[in-house]
Amino acid sequence: LRMAPSTQKLFFCENAEVPKTHFFFFFYTHTANSFVELFPAKELSLNAFTLCLRFATELKGKREVILFAYRTRDFDELNVWREKDGRLSLYLSGPGALFEVPELGPLANHVCLTWESLTGRTTMYVNGRSSASQIFQRGHRVRPGGKIILGQDPDNFLGDFQAEQSFVGEIFGVNMWDYVLPSVAIQLLSTGEDFSDANVLDWATVTLMPTGSAVEYK
Repeated sequence: LRMAPSTQKLFFCENAEVPKTHFFFFFYTHTANSFVELFPAKELSLNAFTLCLRFATELKGKREVILFAYRTRDFDELNVWREKDGRLSLYLSGPGALFEVPELGPLANHVCLTWESLTGRTTMYVNGRSSASQIFQRGHRVRPGGKIILGQDPDNFLGDFQAEQSFVGEIFGVNMWDYVLPSVAIQLLSTGEDFSDANVLDWATVTLMPTGSAVEYK
């Protein structure tokens, strides 16, 4: 396990040089028991967020793929999916916001989502390019007390997984902020720039725990 340091204030600086992180998790087959749990630097009690990650998968065809799951005891609090029809989606304790995106090939893609409760504005970014924004879950709040996992969709607090929804491939660079990053910052992140520490999940320092056949590579 890597122990996360205390939360640091995020700052924006185009010329800052921060060591890159080179490790990723490889889920090499469909399973109902392989996942990685992430332990955030602060509780996910959120009125806004930016969530970014990178993934590569060769999964094709009519199949859902879970990319990120945050589950409390009673709700799928914050889930990100690649839908059966190829759209990317965000769910916040209810119906989802779905985004048409170009077909994502097997090479690594950088995906970011921004959402704020005050206006409901929700935007999907793929490799630095933004979708048209949607108004989604205005006035909602992401609730604390849950668990964050990669690789599976938990239908209860941490279990009841389904292999046909599991992630197969590589996933890395998972970072989360408790506010909306500006578009220029997300564009820089998509090119590999690391200009600051994420204050909820920072891939460079996050404490994590793999289970099953999830393999970490550097």
